[in-house]
Amino acid sequence: MAKNDFALAFNEVLEEKQLAKDVVISAIESAMVSAYRRAVGASTAQHVEAKLNPETGVVTVYAEKEVVEDSVVDDRTEVLLETARAVDPNIQPGDMIVVETTPADFGRVAAQTARQVIQQRIREAERSNQMEYYQRQEGEIVSGIVQAVNAQGVTIGLDMKAEGVMPNNQKIPGEKLKLHDRIRAVVMEVKDGTRGPQIILSRAHRNFLRRLMENEVPEIYHGIVEIRAIAREPGARAKVAVSATQPGIDPVGACVGMKGVRIQAIVKELHDEKIDIIQWDADPIVYISKAISPARVSGVYLTEEERTATVVVGEDQLSLAIGRDGQNARLAAKMTGWRIDIKSLSEAAGDSLSKLKGDAELAGMLKGAMEIVPQVEEILTKKAENRPITPEEFHVLEQFVDRVERRMLQAKEEASREEDERIAAAKAEVPLAAFNMPLDQATGIKEHVYNILTEAGYETVGQLMFDMKANQNKVLGLAGVGGKAIQNIEESLAALTFPEPEVAQPEPAEAVAVQTETVVAVEASSEVVAEPASAEEALSAEKQAERKKEAKRIVEEKEEDGDVSKDGVSLDELFQMKPEMFQAADGEEDSDDKKKGKKTKKKGVALEFDEALGEVVTRKKHKRGDDDSTTEW
Repeated sequence: MAKNDFALAFNEVLEEKQLAKDVVISAIESAMVSAYRRAVGASTAQHVEAKLNPETGVVTVYAEKEVVEDSVVDDRTEVLLETARAVDPNIQPGDMIVVETTPADFGRVAAQTARQVIQQRIREAERSNQMEYYQRQEGEIVSGIVQAVNAQGVTIGLDMKAEGVMPNNQKIPGEKLKLHDRIRAVVMEVKDGTRGPQIILSRAHRNFLRRLMENEVPEIYHGIVEIRAIAREPGARAKVAVSATQPGIDPVGACVGMKGVRIQAIVKELHDEKIDIIQWDADPIVYISKAISPARVSGVYLTEEERTATVVVGEDQLSLAIGRDGQNARLAAKMTGWRIDIKSLSEAAGDSLSKLKGDAELAGMLKGAMEIVPQVEEILTKKAENRPITPEEFHVLEQFVDRVERRMLQAKEEASREEDERIAAAKAEVPLAAFNMPLDQATGIKEHVYNILTEAGYETVGQLMFDMKANQNKVLGLAGVGGKAIQNIEESLAALTFPEPEVAQPEPAEAVAVQTETVVAVEASSEVVAEPASAEEALSAEKQAERKKEAKRIVEEKEEDGDVSKDGVSLDELFQMKPEMFQAADGEEDSDDKKKGKKTKKKGVALEFDEALGEVVTRKKHKRGDDDSTTEW
């Protein structure tokens, strides 16, 4: 084959198989190695490699051989020293060297032998590329042609010569697919199989509708309109909740399109499946009201604990709200995440009337509703007798139901709030230390009762005390626990004592410590030694001694170094402040003076440690002429 012919054929294979050049070259070279081994009977332990020139198509085979000096016994594994030194001049007999060993007729033999290996390697490369490509396509729409329809599902030919399978449960019910039909489907899953990747397709999944809307509605694709929820029953009906991420955008109108062209294209693709587009709302009442569309809703009443919504609709809207076989209600419940109970207006009024008559407390709260009870009863009687009811009478029923239902929901919220407060109060009565105390430290509890409690999950005394205060029936309901066991538990818990929580007292800073000693000394009377502060009276004698030593050390260090306290005032200045600044009565006057901007004159005050008394005392300095004298006070 000429140079250009081989290059053209090689590039054609690359284009047809959609493979990388290095992948095909590697496959051909590996096949040539296998062909050489088979042609000459070489051992698999021998190192053999092949090189392909993609321009000319010439294959050169290299094999590792032993260098011999005299004669070659087996040319498959041995090479003469003279030939070896043409490759490596420094080679010695007995060494191993890789030399060219392409057989004379290797081209024709290789063509026959390597064809199957090359095809196998190319198929493996194709499958690997298919696997990587369709794994990236999971959740996306792909297009293909129907190749076969059987009892298990539909086989669809895809790009890159891949095949996808759509099981029967992923088909749109009622849709009949024919051979050679081009259809679209969403890639649900890609698995690695023995015969290539197994691609599972679906047209019934809700993500198929999501991707179709992204393709048809540019606002969704660009993120201006967001799909918040989708509920779908394939082939019958679907509900889609959308919202706008920018002000001034109508999300429902954007999805429907001019004269409905956008939504009609999606409906046609889904085999005439009806699609309801509603606007998402953060308020669950508004959201549920719209989810029941196309029916008109009179009222929505939520029960948060059970996540149940009672929807009241007019008599003429009941069948529309429920839908065929409950389809509309099911889809609304799936989309909103609430359990929806739909009632007609007359049925809801009858239930409200029964609740009002059966609950005296509720009746006392709703005096206005009690006044119209006779009128409501009369309207319900007319309804039961199939007599016509006027719109005004329907309006009376709506108001009556709304009053009763709202008051009942309010009462439930108040009861729930009171229960939370009661539980919080019960928890506050349990000491915090009890939650860290293991249950086995309650030694008064009998052994069989202790075993029952541990099996029930009680690990600490605090858990048991909380349940005994908040809900004693929970403990009483345990198998094997009766009145005597409850009495034993109560007595054992009452006998327990818990240590008082230690209040951490922050260590004072050095400047604060010095100032505290100064205050103590100044607030004393005319005695030389300052009386200890009330806080120090509560301390032990050992701590008093430690604080005195610390105060002495701080005074000595600060007087020598002249350090500055945290607020920027040196200790010398601190000790020279007026004694009145440390007294409560005069402190108020000082603060007033500061507010008025007055400056106060500082008098000399010195703080010293008296070795004889073992206390810190304050000395006041007076200047008398040129001589300074110090007087104790």
